[in-house]
Amino acid sequence: MQKTLDLNNTNPRPPKDSWAGMVWIPRMADKARAAKADSLGDFMYPCPMDKIILGFLDLGAEAFSDLATKNSDDELSLWFQKHLKNTSADELQKANQALLKKQPDTPEKWAKFEKIRNELAPDRKDIDTWAALIEIEESQA
Repeated sequence: MQKTLDLNNTNPRPPKDSWAGMVWIPRMADKARAAKADSLGDFMYPCPMDKIILGFLDLGAEAFSDLATKNSDDELSLWFQKHLKNTSADELQKANQALLKKQPDTPEKWAKFEKIRNELAPDRKDIDTWAALIEIEESQA
């Protein structure tokens, strides 16, 4: 069993952390465990980004949450190595890019995104993906 982070007081792992060549999974595990322990803070599980990876993995949010809470990081990483063993490097790369390159997809989401970015790093117009914004936001928390 893995220790559950209290996301009221700390952040989950960064978006680019990976297991079995797949980004976002360690972060999602932190959030799933915190959700089960009622210590999610201001984070969401499953958030829209989590849903992308869950769809790729063909796992439901509750099934992933159960896996995350019943297994250590090492056990979970091994589980994903087995689960993804027939996934080509190209498929993994496309899934990773879908997550890392995801941008707001409505004018309302762009307005929210730009408001947060402009508060944190007004001179960083190169920050144009959710993953990059999360990294900036959490590095300043």
